[in-house]
Amino acid sequence: MSRIAPIALAHADATTQATLNGVKAKLGMVPNLFGTFARAPAALNGYLAFSDALSKGRLSAAQRELVALAVGQTNACQYCLSAHTLIGKGAGLSEAAIRDARLGTASDATDKAVVVLANKIVSQRGVLSDADLAEAAAAGVDEGLVIEINANVALNVLTNYTNHIAATDVDFPVVPLAL
Repeated sequence: MSRIAPIALAHADATTQATLNGVKAKLGMVPNLFGTFARAPAALNGYLAFSDALSKGRLSAAQRELVALAVGQTNACQYCLSAHTLIGKGAGLSEAAIRDARLGTASDATDKAVVVLANKIVSQRGVLSDADLAEAAAAGVDEGLVIEINANVALNVLTNYTNHIAATDVDFPVVPLAL
């Protein structure tokens, strides 16, 4: 049971209702995480705007899902792992690619560099060494992509931590934390 319940659409202010109705039109549902964010409309709108901006970046939809899966696994967020397993499949990820991302790797060299860097950002709390950056650069991750990966990590840490704080009820097919 959640500690911070998602706001019921009927109890949200008109502006937040319109935002949540837009989410529902796009996703076919209002995920519990979005309803939880709606408790603080600034957080909901900030999340949606940041997510939208990152969707126009250099990382593909599949690569953004790889980051989400890697970060969700590192932060032990069952809600995000469940959501991004489903979303990742929709972005073209295979079961093997999803598992690999959760294990901190990928079969494609560029995808692996993205996942490895994302994991290092989380596990090292953003403190990357020159060697970490050189390793990423050798794999084709330039400075701009480092920043974009970091932004995607930040977006996912926000959702992971919100789910931990709120104990958000998983409303996607549940994926176990253990691999």
